Amino acid sequence: MTKPAKPAVVRFYVDADVLGLAKVLVQVRNDVTFPGDPGGTLHRRTRPACPVGDTATKDPVWIPEVTERGWLIVTRDRNIAANRAEVAAVRASGARMVALSGREAIGTWNQLEVLMRQWRSIEALQDQVGPFIYLATRTTLRPLDLS
Repeated sequence: MTKPAKPAVVRFYVDADVLGLAKVLVQVRNDVTFPGDPGGTLHRRTRPACPVGDTATKDPVWIPEVTERGWLIVTRDRNIAANRAEVAAVRASGARMVALSGREAIGTWNQLEVLMRQWRSIEALQDQVGPFIYLATRTTLRPLDLS
């Protein structure tokens, strides 16, 4: 008789701009979700369907929703500093976000490399209180000034 799967504890939300990366990550980690994620079981842990059901959901809607759940956001936006609406949503909701940035974060393989090179530092951000946005490249993880 097999033991039933236990619930997974989701800790990371991967934004629609890196959907290919998200679909790779949920195959190896049960604490990751993404918009439209139907949920699944991995390592005898069952991840529920993501409450953000549509990849077209606007930032001011999904950012507060995932922040309320305590999830750290992973996105890709090399010009995030210029995206005032997104920065304002992060500030207003107290979100915690890591933006894969630079030309090297184009394409799933390169995004995976950036994420893996910075993974331990990104995981350590789970203990920090938001709001914050960190910019991640292969060689750096640095905070963005939100003022």
